[in-house]
Amino acid sequence: MSQQRLRFALAVCVVAGLVFAPSVQGFDEPPINLGFTSFMDGGPPSGPGWYYSQYMQYWHDNRLKDGRGDNLAIPIFGQEGVVGLEDELYLDAWVGLSQFIYQSDQETFFGSKWGMNLIIPEVWLDLDTGSSDFLQENNFGIGDVWVGPYLQWDPVMGDKGPKYMQRVEFQLIFPTGEYDDHHELNAGSNMFSFDPYWAATYWMTPKWTASWRLHWLWNGKNHEPSQRLYHDAGYVQPGQAVHLNFASSYEVVEKKLRLGVNGYYMDQFTDTEVDGHDIPGSQEKVFAIGPGLLYSLSKDAHLFFNVYFETMAENRPEGERFNLRFVRHF
Repeated sequence: MSQQRLRFALAVCVVAGLVFAPSVQGFDEPPINLGFTSFMDGGPPSGPGWYYSQYMQYWHDNRLKDGRGDNLAIPIFGQEGVVGLEDELYLDAWVGLSQFIYQSDQETFFGSKWGMNLIIPEVWLDLDTGSSDFLQENNFGIGDVWVGPYLQWDPVMGDKGPKYMQRVEFQLIFPTGEYDDHHELNAGSNMFSFDPYWAATYWMTPKWTASWRLHWLWNGKNHEPSQRLYHDAGYVQPGQAVHLNFASSYEVVEKKLRLGVNGYYMDQFTDTEVDGHDIPGSQEKVFAIGPGLLYSLSKDAHLFFNVYFETMAENRPEGERFNLRFVRHF
C-alpha cells in the first residue's frame, strides 16, 4: 500500500470508532467516553447500593477533517482507480449504553470503598457518502463490553455541606462487539483497550460545582483490520490518547434542577502503528462544548441531558452530539 493511500485510510478508517468512540478520521480507535458523563461525576448520586443507568446518544456528522483541520473528501473509485472525490458525508449514529454499577460500603485502600461497573453498548449506524462507496457500515450491532473495578472515596465535608469527592476506575474494554473486516464502520473495535480514569467533583459554593473525568487510553492490536483500507496489513494499533470530560453546574431549584455547561477534549499523542511502522500525521484531536442540565426526579432517580458542538477536529469527523442519561438507584 502506498504511503499516501495508507494515510488516507487512517484518516477515514474508523468512522465507527468515531461514531461510538468517536474516532473517525482516525485509526480504528475503540469506543470511549466522550460526553456520556458530565455533572456531579465524582461519586454515585445516592450512596452505596446497586445502580442502573441507560444512556442514549445521537451523533450527527457531515464533515471529515484532515490533520490540518480542513475538510476531507472521500474518493470515488472506478475501473481506472480513483475517478473523483465526494465532499459530502452524512452519518447518523444512535448509541445506547446499558450500565450496571455496584457501590459497596466496605472500606478498602486509603479509605476508599470498592465498586464495579459494567457497560454494554448498542450501536445503530446510518451512513450516506453520496457517489462514493469507499466506506461501508454495519447498520446495527452490540459494541465492546466495558468492565471497570473502581475505588470511590466518601465526600470531604465542609461547614455547609460536601466540598470534594473523587473516584479512580481501572476501565477495561474487551473486543466482544460485532466486527467485520469487510466493513469500515463497526460496533466493535476487534482489540483490547485499557482506559483508566480519575473523576472528581468540587463544590466552589454549596450550589456551584465543577466536575471532571480524565482518562488515559492505551490500545492493543487489531489483527484483522479493514481489508479495503489496509489490504495485506497484519495488524493496526491505534496510538495512545488522553481524553477529558468536564462540566460545571449551578443548583437552580434545590435538590431538583441543575443547569450548566459541559464539554470534552480528546488528544491522541502517539502515532498509529501499522505492522510495526508509525504513521506520521495520524494523530487525532477534538474539542466540544455545550449546555446541559441535571433533573432529579427523586433522591434515587436522576435525568441528565447534554448537548455538544464539536470544533478544532483533526483527523476525525466533526459534528454535534445529544446525550440523554437516566440513573436509578436501588
